[in-house]
Amino acid sequence: MHPAPRHVFLFGSLLVLGLTTGCEKKSAINAAAASLKQPVEVTNISRRDLVESLSLVGSLAANESAQLRAEISGQVRSVQFQEGGHVAKDQVLVKIDDAELRAQLAQAEASFHLAELNLKRSENLTEARSMSQAEADRVRSEHSSASAAQSLLRVRVAKTEIKAPFDGVVGARTISPGDYITAATVITTLDDLSRLKIDFQVPERFTSKVKAGTTFTVRAQTPAGEARAKGEVYFISSVIDRSTRSSQVKGFVTENPAGFQPGMFAGIELVLEVHRAVLTVPEGAILTTASGPQLIIVRDQGADKVAEFVPVVLGLRERGLVEVTPVAPATLSEQMSVVASGVGALVLYPGIKLEPRPLRAEFRLGD
Repeated sequence: MHPAPRHVFLFGSLLVLGLTTGCEKKSAINAAAASLKQPVEVTNISRRDLVESLSLVGSLAANESAQLRAEISGQVRSVQFQEGGHVAKDQVLVKIDDAELRAQLAQAEASFHLAELNLKRSENLTEARSMSQAEADRVRSEHSSASAAQSLLRVRVAKTEIKAPFDGVVGARTISPGDYITAATVITTLDDLSRLKIDFQVPERFTSKVKAGTTFTVRAQTPAGEARAKGEVYFISSVIDRSTRSSQVKGFVTENPAGFQPGMFAGIELVLEVHRAVLTVPEGAILTTASGPQLIIVRDQGADKVAEFVPVVLGLRERGLVEVTPVAPATLSEQMSVVASGVGALVLYPGIKLEPRPLRAEFRLGD
């Protein structure tokens, strides 16, 4: 039996020595890695109200607006209002000549008076059985016809006075005394400025969130600068416009700051939904994975801080904040520390040791 060559024993010794050295280095690296801590910027989970809103544009309008016209034709006798002035409901604004109608009314009143006398005679004769029933019916019919003719002419005389249908401010007049006007003639306009309305369009995907009572904020540029006011929706159209794919919405402006005028262009911040006292984190704290969004919570493990991944469901977003709801109950609470910056760029995994640092001031939201 020949002894093994010396170079074989030498190679085996070197191999064993190399494996031993490699294992020692790997153990040293693992030990060093285990002792390292990943620096992270953290913030606390906070509980606050979040509002989902929609920015739109609209146009201001008067509470009521009407073009005043006469119901009958005639010559203008007098104009009894000042352009731009305030008028009260039922105040006479324009008087049309009614001489002919009053003469006709006098004639109708005389006919009615005669019909009343004939009716009384017929009633007496009917009681005395000196008049036939047919003749009595004819007299009653004539009395009713005379009464109707009198009432008709009184209505026509009343229409020679054009009155204000509501309190408001009159616009420029288009007629003067002596003009002949018809039912097509626009005399002036009347606007009720006691409160303002606003008209705007809401995209169809948001219409289900808008209802009567939904609040909004109106912004408009006035001579004194930007002015703001609160408003409330009172009307939502049930039809979607095919050309714009939006629905018409109207609201009252519940405040009326100086400078707001009908016809002005205005910006609208429409409140669609409000979530009260919900858990929120900065958007930068959300880690998007194949299994869904997660938060990296900083947990205490003895003297160390370690990472724990918590699956969440996202809700409303507002100005860099997002509503979070844990998938598993009782896994999140207010004031828990969460990794809030660089979660997609850092090498993090469950159980890794962390070195928490306060979130930089320029990234803090909602303070």
